[in-house]
Amino acid sequence: MKTFNLRHLHLFEAIASGGSFSRAAESLAMTQSAVSMQMRQLETDLGLKLFDGPRRQRLTDAGQELLQHARLLLAQARAADQALAQLRADPAEQGSPRGLLHLGVVSTAHYFAPRLLHAFCQRHPQVRLKLTVAKRSEVLAMLQEHRMDIAIAGHPPSEADLEATRFARHPHCIVAAPNHPLAGQRGLSWAELREENFIFREPGSATRQFLEHLLQQQSIQVRAGLELAGNETIKQAVMCGMGISFLSAHSFQVEAETGRLAVLDVRGMPKHIDWCFLQRRDSQLTGANAAFRQFVLDEGAGYAACRYT
Repeated sequence: MKTFNLRHLHLFEAIASGGSFSRAAESLAMTQSAVSMQMRQLETDLGLKLFDGPRRQRLTDAGQELLQHARLLLAQARAADQALAQLRADPAEQGSPRGLLHLGVVSTAHYFAPRLLHAFCQRHPQVRLKLTVAKRSEVLAMLQEHRMDIAIAGHPPSEADLEATRFARHPHCIVAAPNHPLAGQRGLSWAELREENFIFREPGSATRQFLEHLLQQQSIQVRAGLELAGNETIKQAVMCGMGISFLSAHSFQVEAETGRLAVLDVRGMPKHIDWCFLQRRDSQLTGANAAFRQFVLDEGAGYAACRYT
């Protein structure tokens, strides 16, 4: 039976996640030669080749198999380290969480996630923070692959191995340039939006899925003028008059307050989905992760609040 060196597994996972030996070396403050030497040692110990291709950037079947187990083992090692850190703490501080809190959020949540983390860290200064902002599909994949333990995203995911707990409302509105002919009109119907050029979010985003669901409910089709990735790019396109769009209210607070963007008064708007706290069903949160989950469920709605709710 092979005995795994956690340092080797950590390095192997960094190479697999970063896509190259050089990126892993840079992220871990190591030389590339040291990275290569340790991976050769791991392959020798296992009796299997883990990397293939001209630059050894592609995982072999053995590498893919090891990666799944390495991420699980490293996640369990992090949980054990946090639990032991609590026991090593001064008795007066043993009730206070410590260690690394790695939170993943979808791009729209980054408008309030820093405030949430800052408030939590002020209460628990022994906790170190890491925030990863990514597309919804990437955040869910990182959770499933044990690259992070907790995340915040909109509406519950369909993946059976992930557990979602709602903690706040997530309003969405239809926005236009301030000089748009529909800006300032009251009680617009969805039918009045048929001929407008709509700027869509990229496929796979929760905002895109939500809009498509609403259009299906209204039994109407709209003119798809553009498809752009990311809230910031879409806001710029809307403000310069390229079309109207359906966006999370979190994303345009500043622009609406300064008059650079208008929220259309459409009947039944805003529409809401939920902000959800996500975790894997197969793991029990401990330490900083458990404390942060409780903090989000107790107080997250206040930090996630915005206009047009």
